[in-house]
Amino acid sequence: MDRLKVAILFGGCSEEHPISVKSAQEIAKHLDIEKYEPFYIGITKSGAWKFCDGPGEIGKNWENNNCRPAMLSPDRSVHGLLVLEEGQYKTIRLDVVLPVLHGKLGEDGAIQGLLELSGIPYVGCDIQSSALCMDKSLAYLVARNAGIPTPNFWIVTANEDIDADQLPYPVVVKPARSGSSFGVSKISRKEELLSAVETARQYDSKVLIEEVVVGSEVGCAILESKDGSGLDLIVGEVDQIRLSHGFFRIHQENNPESGSANSTVIVPADISAEARWLVQQTAKAIYRALGCRGLARVDTFLTEDGKVVLNEVNTFPGMTSYSRYPRMMAGAGRPLAEVIDRMVSFALNGKDDERAGHR
Repeated sequence: MDRLKVAILFGGCSEEHPISVKSAQEIAKHLDIEKYEPFYIGITKSGAWKFCDGPGEIGKNWENNNCRPAMLSPDRSVHGLLVLEEGQYKTIRLDVVLPVLHGKLGEDGAIQGLLELSGIPYVGCDIQSSALCMDKSLAYLVARNAGIPTPNFWIVTANEDIDADQLPYPVVVKPARSGSSFGVSKISRKEELLSAVETARQYDSKVLIEEVVVGSEVGCAILESKDGSGLDLIVGEVDQIRLSHGFFRIHQENNPESGSANSTVIVPADISAEARWLVQQTAKAIYRALGCRGLARVDTFLTEDGKVVLNEVNTFPGMTSYSRYPRMMAGAGRPLAEVIDRMVSFALNGKDDERAGHR
């Protein structure tokens, strides 16, 4: 049987470029090459697309890995890649694309738009749900309309001022459309607000100010699957973040593989069976309300009175060796190789059922 031709996109222009490379490295380790013929496309920080032999190894520069210029053709008759070799473009027809990209131009609908134009099936959320989940303020509005609790929040647009006296401190200040805690500050006094807003504006012109939710940070990994009875949402084991101070920022540590300076991730979460069930059911409801597809990691707060409050949704969460999503799935008995199989299978076979409303 012929192997499926899978393009794996990684890198990208966002601040999460290094995380994406590490995610691709981990996926490469667990990809079954008897089933899949991988084609690796690295995107440099400046936005150049490079066809290469793979994402390399930790500590090494993938751009030295036999790279050639390439592009994903929006022409549906090509249905794949154009790779420049010896002065001519060679066409590689693809079966599916795995966009292992995080943050801007990866999870915000941009790459999904190019993939829709190309006509190539791809793993993960579509344009609309990617853009919606990327903007935390819009995600909150939709979730609230579906009856799901969210933090109280205020929006500060570019060059707009906000009355610091009206806020109920402490608050969290963050870019509305970024990830991995880049540009995030937790402040307890109004004198700190201006500096926190300016820090967030380094990553996005739209800034979100949230009232602090008192509770445990818990997450739920969701994987969409199709079997003989239709579509199903598989949930991973719930995890829990224990903080000594500050906020969760594992991807910004100097050596995240060895752990975090201020946090520990516990899988399974140290919560009751009833609370675990509620977190998982709420995560499914959030996933559906925001129109997600394929996979997502839903981050929430579990308050002392048993309420589950939305924090954020990652439409293509980290897949690194220390990332939460694969650890939660492994905790539920689903190794990364199986997760990859199900992601690819759903991208190829689940879309028709989804459009028919069989969710």
